[in-house]
Amino acid sequence: MCWRSELQVAVAAVWLTAGAAGAQSLEFVSRYVWNDPVDGFGGFSSLELTRDGTSFTTTSDKGMIAEGRIVRDGGRIRGVDNLRFERIQNTDGAPLRSYRTDAEGLAIAPDGTIYISFEGTHRVLAYDSTQGAAKALPELPWRSTLQSNSSLEALAIDGAGVLYTMPERSGDLNRPFPVFRLRNGRWDRALSIPRRDGFLPVGADFGPDGRLYLLERELAGLNGFASRVRSFKLERNALSDEREILRTTPGTHDNLEGLAVWATPEGVIRVTMISDDNFKFFQRTELVEYRLVQ
Repeated sequence: MCWRSELQVAVAAVWLTAGAAGAQSLEFVSRYVWNDPVDGFGGFSSLELTRDGTSFTTTSDKGMIAEGRIVRDGGRIRGVDNLRFERIQNTDGAPLRSYRTDAEGLAIAPDGTIYISFEGTHRVLAYDSTQGAAKALPELPWRSTLQSNSSLEALAIDGAGVLYTMPERSGDLNRPFPVFRLRNGRWDRALSIPRRDGFLPVGADFGPDGRLYLLERELAGLNGFASRVRSFKLERNALSDEREILRTTPGTHDNLEGLAVWATPEGVIRVTMISDDNFKFFQRTELVEYRLVQ
């Protein structure tokens, strides 16, 4: 896998949407490689930041939830501190075990409720805190249609407290990705996202502008991972105004899977992402940050 300097990343990362004069795009800001000696560190597949972009929460493929603070210098990520690691619990208050640990999506409601989507058992659970027992949510009616190890990768919550989740695969190269929505205690699948090229959804978040931001990745063999970010306008039963705002060349970053969208005090939208190192020695846990420009 190719590891590049920040200057090379800034040059290589952004591909503007073809023919879209004045289109929005993401501009590279910084990258930080995070290491920690805690047992089970790595495999982070989700990311949530506070409104000011300072404090973060992330979950791992092995049933860990971590919180901390991002340290910036001149707007660039320079480190993390105040770290706390806990084991994600089941509804009985015991740590998750075996294939049930595969936490992929994360969304935190304004009231602090934590929602986590899982890939191994195709479900979403709710938590009052990082140290509490899970609360079961209504079962997804379409669980039997989801592929093993490719299900509820992305999870987001809108300003009204409605949850949105989507599988990593749609079941066919020409089939849109279904978006499952939980509101008023019931799931629906009225929404979908177009499937384009070889990218697969892995993270989602609603930005301060009300748009749904979607992180996607594609494995390009030995060249590493390519990443893409699209954003959509949310309407009642449709996602419209599709914008591709980032597409990186393979190897620019590691396996980016978690996405958080927030705004600086000046009102500039930033997109922060985290990579899943798959617990491999040749991969890295990266915190990567971009800003939205016109």
